[in-house]
Amino acid sequence: MKILVIHASAGAGHLKAAEALRDGVKKYTDHEVVLVDALDYTYPAFKAMYRNTYFFMISKMPWLWALAFGSIDYPWIQPFIRFVRRIYNSINARGLQKFLIKEQFDYILSEHFMPNEVACALKRKGLIKSKIISAITDYDVHKIWLADGLDQITVACPWTLERLKSFGIPEEKLMVSGIPTNEKFSISHDVRKLKDHLGVEQDIFTVLIATGSFGIGPIEEIIQTLDGFQVIVVCGHGKALFDRLNEKKYPRVKVFGLVDNMDEIMAVSDVMVTKPGGLSISEALVRGLPMIFFSAIPGQETNNVKVLKEYGVGISGCSIPEIANELKKLSDSKEEFASALEKIKVLARPNAVKDIVALIK
Repeated sequence: MKILVIHASAGAGHLKAAEALRDGVKKYTDHEVVLVDALDYTYPAFKAMYRNTYFFMISKMPWLWALAFGSIDYPWIQPFIRFVRRIYNSINARGLQKFLIKEQFDYILSEHFMPNEVACALKRKGLIKSKIISAITDYDVHKIWLADGLDQITVACPWTLERLKSFGIPEEKLMVSGIPTNEKFSISHDVRKLKDHLGVEQDIFTVLIATGSFGIGPIEEIIQTLDGFQVIVVCGHGKALFDRLNEKKYPRVKVFGLVDNMDEIMAVSDVMVTKPGGLSISEALVRGLPMIFFSAIPGQETNNVKVLKEYGVGISGCSIPEIANELKKLSDSKEEFASALEKIKVLARPNAVKDIVALIK
């Protein structure tokens, strides 16, 4: 069979989830698998606008993003939104439509709402016969992910499943798989050897600060409150932050840019201070890493925090001094730390990739 794994390159999480699924199809099946970015099949100007507009809004005008995100989730506006999306995609995604019609994939594993709508529209017209599986990459779910024609929807946790049922989605179309993460996050490491390899000090409470793919947030202000801790900062695409931190040479602070060994960096850390993106959360859950959240993007990330609170996972709503206080509690109290680890186990889904790939029959 021919399998397509498709994402859209707005933020790193969709790509990482798609790569994990692509690798899973290769590992667990003999099927042919292709990974594509849906935006590569749109007009170059549209692709640039799509990425740049999203980054500009979340970094400079998060209130506007929150307004847009929330307003298009109301039930009464959905018919109009679907109509606009169909017109919008028919103009901007013609290349993607032609690709899907030409290739006639047996299964489409979608990691983004845009290819969901494009593929389902073609399926409704009888132009493709693909089974379409949508793997939602956040803990809450926005109605924009839903399209008539999806055969299966995989979700992060039981809360998400119940929310989709409240939208009228039949339970037989839903599966709690967890968000797909690279299976290397569940591999055990010799932590002492790994610390030596990464240049990280032994026997000191280590705080990982993950800034998200764009390097957003009050990172330096947080670092300046963390005396007594060893700190690892992963800056992602935030080159200006990377250069600034290296120039200032904060004591006991190790700085990384864009990395492909986040699993190893998590393995040598005790707690992660992070933006609450769906993929970052899922990777930390699988790795068994307690989390403190900062600078949540209004919309999908604040909704992630809301859902995690239902399970008692993660600490949120802290000022910068309060982040340091919460870290001190976790480092000083074995009971507090053990409790955080126990709560994580409820949501950790190390077999997400294997379970989603098993839907390919």
